[in-house]
Amino acid sequence: MIKAFVVLKKNFSPSPEQRQQILSYARKKLGVAVAPREIQFIDNLSKTRSGKIMRRLLKARELGLPEGDLSMLESHDGPA
Repeated sequence: MIKAFVVLKKNFSPSPEQRQQILSYARKKLGVAVAPREIQFIDNLSKTRSGKIMRRLLKARELGLPEGDLSMLESHDGPA
C-alpha cells in the first residue's frame, strides 16, 4: 500500500477535509493506481545533513523495525 507522510505549512491544520483534499489531488495528478491510499500528517520529515529525506527511516518507523544508523540525520531529536 502506498502511504504519504505529509508536513503541512504553518497556516494549515490536519483535518479529515485536508486529508481528503490531498488524496483527491494525488488521484487526479498521479492516477488512482499509484496515488497514496493513506495520508499521515507528521511534524517534520527526518532528513540527512545534505537535506535528503530518509525514506528508510520512515519505513522502519511505520513497520516497527529497527531504525539503524542515525548518524546521518540532520538532528537527533528522535522520531518524526
